Amino acid sequence: MTSSYPAEAPADCPLCPRLVAFRRDNEAAYPDWFNGAVPSFAPLASDGGDASVELLIVGLAPGLQGANRTGRPFTGDWAGDLLYATMLDHGFARGTYDARPDDGLTLHRAMITNAVRCVPPQNKPTGAEASACRPFLAERIASLPSLKVIMCLGRISHDNTLSALGLKRSALPFGHNAIHSLPDIGNGLTLIDSYHCSRYNTNTGRLTTEMFNDVFRSINEALAGTI
Repeated sequence: MTSSYPAEAPADCPLCPRLVAFRRDNEAAYPDWFNGAVPSFAPLASDGGDASVELLIVGLAPGLQGANRTGRPFTGDWAGDLLYATMLDHGFARGTYDARPDDGLTLHRAMITNAVRCVPPQNKPTGAEASACRPFLAERIASLPSLKVIMCLGRISHDNTLSALGLKRSALPFGHNAIHSLPDIGNGLTLIDSYHCSRYNTNTGRLTTEMFNDVFRSINEALAGTI
C-alpha cells in the first residue's frame, strides 16, 4: 500500500501532459479559480485531523465548475449537494454546506479524496492518467492509521482503489451498496461501493436519495462492526 509519493499531489502537478494543458487553459479563462490538483478534504486538527479518519470517500476526479473552481472536493456542484447533505445526516460532517470552501463545513471521522486529483476534459480521465495519479491515492490510504472503511463513488473509483491496494478487480466486482471485506489490508478494511452521486445518476433514477442513505447505513454498520 505504501509508495514514495506524498499523500497529496502538488497543486501544479506535472505528471499528465493533457491535464496540465487543460489546467493552463482554465487558468487563462478563469484566473480566479483554483485550477490545480485538488487536495483531500480532511477533518480539522482540533477534531483529530488525519489520525481520526475512519471513513475515506474516493471520488473519480474534480469537476470543472466544482472542485476545480473551489479547491475543495465535491464543492460547488450537484454531486456535493447530495454528498454533504447525506454526510451531515449520518454524522460525518458538521456545520452547513453552502457550496463554498469557506462555508465553515467540517468533516468528522471522514476524509474525501479523488482517484485523479486534476480536472480532466469532459470529466473523463484516461487510464494512463489514473495510473499516474494512483500512487497519491495509495499513499493517502496508507497514511490514515484509523481507517476502517473506504467508500468508492462509481466503478472507476472502485477499480482505481483496488489497484491502489494491489487487489484484483475481477475478484471484487463493483455494485451499488456492495460490501467487500479486505482483511489482509492494513488492520482490515471494508470497501463499500455506491453509484456516483452525479446529477446524471440522480436525474435518471439510477441513484436515489434513499439508495445513497442505504450506503451510509452500511458504512455506519461496518464501523460499528455489525456487518
